Amino acid sequence: MAWKIILDFHSILTSKPRHKFHSPFVFYGGALEGNLGGPLVKVRRLKHYFPEFLFNYNIAYLLSNTAYLSKGSLCRLRRNRIPIVLNQNGVFYPGWYAGDWKKQNLNMANAYHLADYVFWQSNFCRRSADIFLGPRDGLGEILYNAIDTNLFKPIIKKNKGIFTFLVTGSISKNLSYRLETTISGLAMLRFSGIEARLKIAGWIEDASVIYAHVKRLGLIDHVEILGPYTQEEAVSIYQNADAYVITKYLDPCPNTVIEALACGLPVLYSASGGLPELVGTEAGIGLNVIEDWDVIHTPSDNTIAEGMFRIIKDYDVMSGAARALATSKYDIKYWIDRHKTVFTNLLRNK
Repeated sequence: MAWKIILDFHSILTSKPRHKFHSPFVFYGGALEGNLGGPLVKVRRLKHYFPEFLFNYNIAYLLSNTAYLSKGSLCRLRRNRIPIVLNQNGVFYPGWYAGDWKKQNLNMANAYHLADYVFWQSNFCRRSADIFLGPRDGLGEILYNAIDTNLFKPIIKKNKGIFTFLVTGSISKNLSYRLETTISGLAMLRFSGIEARLKIAGWIEDASVIYAHVKRLGLIDHVEILGPYTQEEAVSIYQNADAYVITKYLDPCPNTVIEALACGLPVLYSASGGLPELVGTEAGIGLNVIEDWDVIHTPSDNTIAEGMFRIIKDYDVMSGAARALATSKYDIKYWIDRHKTVFTNLLRNK
């Protein structure tokens, strides 16, 4: 709340009419950059190409996950002819958010409907926004997240060793099921006689519970918990695994999946949210679940184990498809070009 008040005061002081500048001077609306978590990483990548201007800005670039500016601040930007561009990710719904999800969506809807242009991170993001924020009347396009595929790339492994699955990300308590399901699936795979192991990289809020689950299933020697990592360390983490697992339900468009694909990792995923359109059928395997906004659904342990087995069996083909998909669809050059084009057009039209 205090941060929002500060930002509102900042916008009063800095939101001035801009007419002369045609190069984008971007203000990110209070969104911060970092190593873990989609919004933090995205802002970090954007700032590399579009440095932030806290003053004298002529574009406001907002992320739906960090809806800090009030409706009054957004209206002030419009009055001063400063284009608002929104990167729309997921929405709030009762299945995962225990608080007042309707109130949160009302706040998010302000930028969604006042923005001059919207980048939806997936078709699923657009559909869910229209359901929970209301249909939008305005310009926009689907633009999937992107990475530097010259940085995130496969390496030739001299010693293949035991097949290694990987889970990454910032795992809060309400997402612990991601790790529990994957660990249980690994246990079933190994029980069937298939040698495999799991690496978990990232922040885990309920680490002690997850560790107890690993111990209970007798996987202490087969599950490695690496802890938090930086973006500089991310490449090596992906390169030293063989396949990626994400059982998060209704995930809109995770950066981690794109990073994994670029490093040649086939993806075993919950076939929900934006993941089916992100990965498809050649670069990984989707595990069917029903769409439900009220309850989280996860694949069974046996289904996960079967998916793991299929990925091991078809690894070479899927690994090549994963890399090809990433370079053709998710390279950051196209992503940045689209931002430049949209920024330029909005500034000219304003």
